[in-house]
Amino acid sequence: MSINYHLDNLEPEKVAVCSVVKSELFYGSKRSNNPEKALKIQKSFLYQFVSLPFDDNCAEVYGQIRADLAKIGTPISSNDIQIAAIALANNLILVTHNVREFSRIDGLKFEDWEVN
Repeated sequence: MSINYHLDNLEPEKVAVCSVVKSELFYGSKRSNNPEKALKIQKSFLYQFVSLPFDDNCAEVYGQIRADLAKIGTPISSNDIQIAAIALANNLILVTHNVREFSRIDGLKFEDWEVN
């Protein structure tokens, strides 16, 4: 099943996109050949979903994740830790194709919607 299949079968309000993911996507749009067009398309897609911020609760979860990963010597990027912290703090399932990185985070529930 594809990402489109999953999105087509879920109500938009049941999907959340965190502010950290949005920032990464906006960065990509700003670097595209046609930033104005890319941003317009991206915003119309993203703004149909719930937006989750990185708040104080997420910051505490972030600290725990980063400390745990440092202890076992398997760090991941700060953005990925923030994304995981938001998912954990809100008790949500993270949808990602980056299974290798996110599988290192204890207690994180995730699904890969790109796997057939």
